[in-house]
Amino acid sequence: MQEVLGARVDSERNRGLRRDIALRFLSQLLADDERARLYGLPASCRVRENTKILNPERLTCHDNVWIGENAYIDASGGLEIGAHSTIGVGVYVWTHTSVLANLMHANEPGGAHVIRRPTRIGVGCYIVGHSVLNPGVHVGDGAIVLPMSCVTHDVAAGDIVAGAPARSIGPASEAFVQALREQLQAQRDGTA
Repeated sequence: MQEVLGARVDSERNRGLRRDIALRFLSQLLADDERARLYGLPASCRVRENTKILNPERLTCHDNVWIGENAYIDASGGLEIGAHSTIGVGVYVWTHTSVLANLMHANEPGGAHVIRRPTRIGVGCYIVGHSVLNPGVHVGDGAIVLPMSCVTHDVAAGDIVAGAPARSIGPASEAFVQALREQLQAQRDGTA
C-alpha cells in the first residue's frame, strides 16, 4: 500500500482524475436511474454499469435517454444528446482527437495539441452497440446507426447508416416504422 501512495503525484489533473475514478467505482453500486442522476442527467434517463462519461459538465442530455453498458461518452468538446435517444452497449462517442499530438510527437499530459469538436445526437436516435461516433459529427433526429458502424460524417435526420465508414442504407420511413409496429403487435399477440 505504501508503494501505491508513494507513486501518487499530486496535481490538479490527477485530483480530477481520482475524483472521476471514485465516481465510476461508486456508481457500480447504483441502479440505472440513480447512476444517471449521479452524472447530473434528467430523472427520466438511465445509465447502465461500466459506462464512462468524460467531462459530464460539458454534456447536455435531454429526457428519456438510455445509455448502455460499457459505453464511452466523451463530452470534453461539448456533447448534446436529444430526448428519447438510445446509446447502445459499447458505443463510443468522441468529441476530441489527439491525432495531431501523436503525429507531432507531442502526446503529453495536458493535451496542448488535442482538437475538440462539438458532437450532437438528435431526438429519437437509435445508436446500436459497438459503434463509434467521431468528433464533430451530427446525427439527425430519428436516425439509426446500425451495429459495428463508424460514423465519420453527419447523418441526416431519419437516415439509417451502417458500416465503417458508415454509409446510408435507406430511410427510417413511415413504412419502416409501420413494419416494426406490426412486428411488435405480432409479438404481443403471440403470433411472432
